[in-house]
Amino acid sequence: MSGTGATSRASRAIRGGSRLMALSTAALGLVAAMAAPAAADDQPTREQLIADCASGEGKCSFNEPKLGTAYLGDFHQVSNSLFNCSTSDATQSMGWADTVGSTDSAGVSVTAGGKIAGLIDLSVTATYSHTWSSSHTENSSMNMTVKPGEVGWISRAQVMQTVSGTWQTHYDSPKWGHYYWYVPDTVTGPAPNGTDGQSNAVIVKTRKMTDAEQKSCSADAKQGQAFVVKR
Repeated sequence: MSGTGATSRASRAIRGGSRLMALSTAALGLVAAMAAPAAADDQPTREQLIADCASGEGKCSFNEPKLGTAYLGDFHQVSNSLFNCSTSDATQSMGWADTVGSTDSAGVSVTAGGKIAGLIDLSVTATYSHTWSSSHTENSSMNMTVKPGEVGWISRAQVMQTVSGTWQTHYDSPKWGHYYWYVPDTVTGPAPNGTDGQSNAVIVKTRKMTDAEQKSCSADAKQGQAFVVKR
């Protein structure tokens, strides 16, 4: 009896060991599936991963954000143009409006109020204790003076700043062979006025009329007049 009992216990131990080995092998296979690089054909594009973040299909976070040094962006026209076909200076109050948005490292717009913008703001706020905005809108008016034979308009430059980080996308079920995917990204967007000592700027710009524009001044409706052309 004792020999039979020993044999039975050994058999159960072997069967238990087999189950443990099978479980361990399955677990190792899962780790390998998560860690091993996918074939090139199976890898998602950057656009696909960001789209999944935006739609919510992937549970995403923007990790380890790093703010770059603020700088003054390019000047761009923000008002209509004033053409002066008269023989004296033309002075006029001109309204202007400007909205500056954000773009990612692929040049894709980061929409204000969208999920992507919200995830970046959440990460920046947690790291730097201040909010991040993907868009800034400003408007006002100012007097501008345009000399005879010239065109004038208002230009504005916005303080800009980059924020770099890594998107982590988590799927409930493996997608492209993985539960997690990572993609680095840098987003450039408007920064608050005064960031890093930089200030927004609004200026009046003028230029000489082209030959064609000069000829158009001879038309009855424009001769000797200053007129506005919408941008």
